[in-house]
Amino acid sequence: MIIDAHQHFWQLDLPFDYGWLSQPQHVAINRSYLPEDLRPQLQSAGVDATVFVQTQHHLAENRWVLGLAEQHDFVAGVVGWVDLASAACEQQLQEFLSHPKFCGIRHVTQDEPDEDFIIRADVLRGLRVLQRHGVPFDLLFYVQHLRHAVTLGRQLPDLPMVIDHLSKPQIRLGRIDDWRGDLRRAAECDNIYCKLSGLVTEADWQRWTVADLRPYVETALEAFGVERCMFGTDWPVCELAARYADVVGALRDLTSELSVSERDRIFGGTAIQFYRLQLPGGKVGST
Repeated sequence: MIIDAHQHFWQLDLPFDYGWLSQPQHVAINRSYLPEDLRPQLQSAGVDATVFVQTQHHLAENRWVLGLAEQHDFVAGVVGWVDLASAACEQQLQEFLSHPKFCGIRHVTQDEPDEDFIIRADVLRGLRVLQRHGVPFDLLFYVQHLRHAVTLGRQLPDLPMVIDHLSKPQIRLGRIDDWRGDLRRAAECDNIYCKLSGLVTEADWQRWTVADLRPYVETALEAFGVERCMFGTDWPVCELAARYADVVGALRDLTSELSVSERDRIFGGTAIQFYRLQLPGGKVGST
């Protein structure tokens, strides 16, 4: 099965903070995106199932999307949020552990004013709660945060972690040396994985090419191997730079020289194992 390991939903009339969508550069995606918008994209691109990833620091978003996942079989997993820095972190987590489609936690670390937020003592305490319960964690970093990945990997060796969007290298500027070393150091930790996702929006939105993305994908594959790399689109954010099918097609081009089994791992097997997905029996479109 082909699994899109990174997509979002949002509904603008819900009481969540979607302020970032009102910024001028995001006007093209400043509307609601729901499962009925995604389903035809998946069918057209030949994608079987997805993993929703949180957008809000709000427990109510977990509940909302888990409800959507119950109605739409193609949503195979939900990565939600709990307050890692709170003494109530474990209590919050307990609410969701028994849901069959709850599969991980993320915090929007990239937006924290403190660049060292993710290694603060109170946050590490929360991450140890995730480790104790075997709940994977998504690392949403910019390049300047990537240096912390190896620290987390060593301090939390039993916590599965995945670097979203390769930590957002500056593809539009062609920069790689400020990013490559920290990515390789992160890969030294066996419990850290990476998502080949979100790259088109780090490139030039109007003029990106597959060749622009190639050095970054090749670096990740060399560092992590196919066993720890997974495909994601970052839909609908990707629509700022590309259609859903174009994002899927770009990664297919970038992995075309790999074996069938290696491509199967990137396009599905890694995500299934990492998030321990319980996949539906039917194809996309079943509800």
